Amino acid sequence: MRVLGVCADDFGLSPGVSQGIARLASRERLTGVSCLANAAHWRATAPMLRDWPASVDVGLHFNLTEGEPMSPELRRAWPRLPRLSRLIAQAHLRRLPARAIAAEFAAQHAAFVAAVGRAPHFVDGHQHVHHLPQVRDVVLDALADGATPVRSTANVLGPGFGVKRALIAGTGGRTLEGALERRGIRHNAALLGVYDFVPGGYRDRMRGWLAAAPREGGLLFCHPGDHDGSGIADAIAAARGPEADYLGSDAFVEDLAAAGVVLGRAWRL
Repeated sequence: MRVLGVCADDFGLSPGVSQGIARLASRERLTGVSCLANAAHWRATAPMLRDWPASVDVGLHFNLTEGEPMSPELRRAWPRLPRLSRLIAQAHLRRLPARAIAAEFAAQHAAFVAAVGRAPHFVDGHQHVHHLPQVRDVVLDALADGATPVRSTANVLGPGFGVKRALIAGTGGRTLEGALERRGIRHNAALLGVYDFVPGGYRDRMRGWLAAAPREGGLLFCHPGDHDGSGIADAIAAARGPEADYLGSDAFVEDLAAAGVVLGRAWRL
């Protein structure tokens, strides 16, 4: 049996997103939940994280592309967080305000600890920002003791969307994985779950990802959630309900069994 981690991103974005994720976590349809600690609804929805099954890890989804910075240092440079395209360009030109980003990571990490009562089980990045030049140095330096797993974006598998998968790996994923291996930090062997967020056919996509999962296992990231009418800007809102419906269904359990896959933690050295 192959072991696959399934992590729901964006907890804290809105009440509906958090509620949908919490429902799946309580049923052990997830192995991880990644939290936006700088989101407007983070503090209000964080109590949903209590009394979850021990099989579900809770991590920090470091955010540099949506909303406002938490730290005064980064707010002075960026009153609003930049679009991903701008962040990628500045990162590869080595023009990011690295000290302010370090202060922002510390602020988001502290906000997570204040709400949850402990350090995150793992760290990753909203829109994979944690693997970008300069940003990855901030993250790895902050996790210098090597005890906290970090999501690798180097080996992005699955059917279709080859350009998007290559961009994720090529904008920093492979370099990040090399650094994780040199520092002895646990990470996933492969990453699955990339698609265009167009609703329809999520079960077929999942079957493709399950077939592509390597023998050593991997991590599948997803974005389930409920609609709540909160008015929060959410570019992938239409995809969240179908993802949540499938992951909570008998069909998901059937597809795991048919593929010879069991859910479990994906981290390894």
